Amino acid sequence: MPHEFQFQVSPEVAANESLLAQHVAKLFQVSPKEIQKVDVLKRSIDARQKAIKLNIKANVFLVGEEYNAQKLELPDYPNVANKQEVIVVGAGPAGLFAALQLIELGLKPIVLERGKDVRGRRRDLKAINVDHIVNEDSNYCFGEGGAGTYSDGKLYTRSKKRGDVDRILELLVGFGATPEIMVEAHPHIGTNKLPQIIQDIREKIIASGGQVLFETRVTDFVIKNNEMQGVVVQNGDVISANKVILATGHSARDIFELLHKKGVHIEAKPFALGVRAEHPQELIDQIQYSCDFRGDYLPPAPYSIVKQVNGRGMYSFCMCPGGVIAPCATAPGEVVTNGWSPSKRDQATANSGIVVELKLEDFKPYEKFGPLAGMEFQKAIEQKAWHLAGETQRVPAQRMIDFTQNKVSKDIPKTSYVPGTTSVEMGQVFPGFLSQIMREGFVQFGKLMRGYMTNEAILHAPESRTSSPVRIPRDNLSLEHVQIKGLYPCGEGAGYAGGIISAAIDGEKCALKIAESLSK
Repeated sequence: MPHEFQFQVSPEVAANESLLAQHVAKLFQVSPKEIQKVDVLKRSIDARQKAIKLNIKANVFLVGEEYNAQKLELPDYPNVANKQEVIVVGAGPAGLFAALQLIELGLKPIVLERGKDVRGRRRDLKAINVDHIVNEDSNYCFGEGGAGTYSDGKLYTRSKKRGDVDRILELLVGFGATPEIMVEAHPHIGTNKLPQIIQDIREKIIASGGQVLFETRVTDFVIKNNEMQGVVVQNGDVISANKVILATGHSARDIFELLHKKGVHIEAKPFALGVRAEHPQELIDQIQYSCDFRGDYLPPAPYSIVKQVNGRGMYSFCMCPGGVIAPCATAPGEVVTNGWSPSKRDQATANSGIVVELKLEDFKPYEKFGPLAGMEFQKAIEQKAWHLAGETQRVPAQRMIDFTQNKVSKDIPKTSYVPGTTSVEMGQVFPGFLSQIMREGFVQFGKLMRGYMTNEAILHAPESRTSSPVRIPRDNLSLEHVQIKGLYPCGEGAGYAGGIISAAIDGEKCALKIAESLSK
């Protein structure tokens, strides 16, 4: 039987199997030669003291004890080519994992994705970065894999109540992710590695008899007597099925508008909005690790920060160590920022969304839009930013201290945001109350993290797609829409997830509920 231990070691020891075995041998009071294997289960960094340590949870096998390296294998997916069909709208994590679960349950998924396959998206990403051309169906938000594919691939979720996180991680490893994601406290695949994993998932769906249709945008729902009958796509074709998983992501504004137009019940939902702040990664390392140089054994430092300012939460969101800022508009005439990191997190800059929680009352100027009021609030800020920055994909930018002092920055250094920046006083971009909260909040952040408040930090605006501005309500037990039978609102776009893992879990839950309803 293995012996489970929890202990702390230096980063250098944690990175070296031989040194780790020597450390464990001392704990056991045995010779290092008697340690057969230290199987690390979980690993996290403790930077609270000057001497940084890694927390390790491991199973230790002594010589003579049976140890078999665990190999994560995919489920035995059956062929479902001739089974009952379920439409899945959207090929993000919610849609793809719903499709895999449907196959496991003996149902045939028909996945409809408005954008291109994961490789085909690259040309459109280059077009937005270099030529400032936005393809409304293929961009950083839309296309195979969803928004997470080319915006970082973070796998961390705070919510452990949503479902089986380890199952999703195991499936990702089965499809080619490094097993390290099972170990790290804040797992991350990286934008450079995730596309191949997404492609392999798609190929498994097709090999199992499912369908995946790209450049197939849903333009209407076929509903009769408040029951789903199917969907209409942009070429006029009708795809029939009485079970539809709606997993379109948080930026599918046309779907929200379509639902509202057809009288399908939706609700305005609070979300958070702000800026994306970029610092030199070296500076963040110095702040977080309390050292001049982090060395070879520590990863680029992340940070997480939350403050209450004037009764509202202001916090870091989607922090990207060693990463870059990306243009994430989904329509011409708007600018949107997000961040991502490659798997090695080896870029010279760190960036994070710094956002303020909004309330439904903030959307009152747009109340004529009903449940779309939050979406229109969001859209207005993105369009104003586009106009102020020069009506290209350049974004408004300002040095952090200058922003807190309501002063236009004389110059903006080159940042990781490829389309470029325009020096703008951020107070022009946001409503007054939001600008004031952020100004006060950054001052407080600077007191909490000494060195964070600096004019070396450049703010980019806006960070506006933190979550969906709309909730598509569903029954808590059946997960069906409260009004339309056979419609399963799912993932971030419906307001039930916040990231790759939680979206994937929600996709699986919807698939399970469909199978359950069909078995009655």
